[in-house]
Amino acid sequence: MRTVRTVGRQARSGAIRRARSLALVLVCALSIGCSTTSVGLRTLAVAAASDLQFAFEELSTAFSASRPGVAVVPTFGASGTLTAQIASGAPFDLFFSADRAYPERLVAEGHADGATLVNYAIGHIVVWVPNSSPLDVAQLRERTLVDPRVRTVAIANPDHAPYGRAAVAAIASLGIADEVRPKLVFGENVAQAAQFAQAGAADVAVIARSLAVSPRMATSGRWWEVPSDRHPKLEQAAVVTSAAREPAVARDFIAFVTSDAGRAILERHGLGAP
Repeated sequence: MRTVRTVGRQARSGAIRRARSLALVLVCALSIGCSTTSVGLRTLAVAAASDLQFAFEELSTAFSASRPGVAVVPTFGASGTLTAQIASGAPFDLFFSADRAYPERLVAEGHADGATLVNYAIGHIVVWVPNSSPLDVAQLRERTLVDPRVRTVAIANPDHAPYGRAAVAAIASLGIADEVRPKLVFGENVAQAAQFAQAGAADVAVIARSLAVSPRMATSGRWWEVPSDRHPKLEQAAVVTSAAREPAVARDFIAFVTSDAGRAILERHGLGAP
């Protein structure tokens, strides 16, 4: 049985603040949906995997520029958590998952339109350390995780986060599971796992490359990319939900993300082409 370890008062209080912020954003998204406001602005409510936080800033801006009067309102979280919310009736228009299995489940259960299901990117995982770390992650590579100076390794919770499952699979494939397992601490999603390492609540994090290359993390840490053959392929997929209020607009956004312009944005943010 896996034991979930705590990471200190600072991390716990930070996690509580982030959870409250996420809840507030979710309430806003649920109350908005994709609708027309009093001034004619239509909003597209998107449930998005947390590895997309930085990519979505650029994607949303570019799409809104090409579609005046349409605003993209993302809510970020673990893909499994977002799946459960959509299945429970949360009125999101779109779901951008960190893997294909979750949107496929929604399609099978009648909560999403299977005709719109499409892979939009391939994810990658990295071993990340803060600049304050004495560890040379480029030289040590996977041995970074078993170095005696490393007491805690943050990953996303594999129970509902695809990047967490990829991290667990990679650690096992690299032959270091027995040594690393006692060090593991779990973030609610991959973005929170990254925050643990950034804040000093974990010594190392195994996270999405899309987060590691973001301006904030690229300047505050160093990373080594885990070979893609060491974990199941992270096929990231999107789908229009059955609750979409304007499915045509939702399909247009997927079309933009999977266009040459959209994929160029995703690649700049560390996500590979499907």
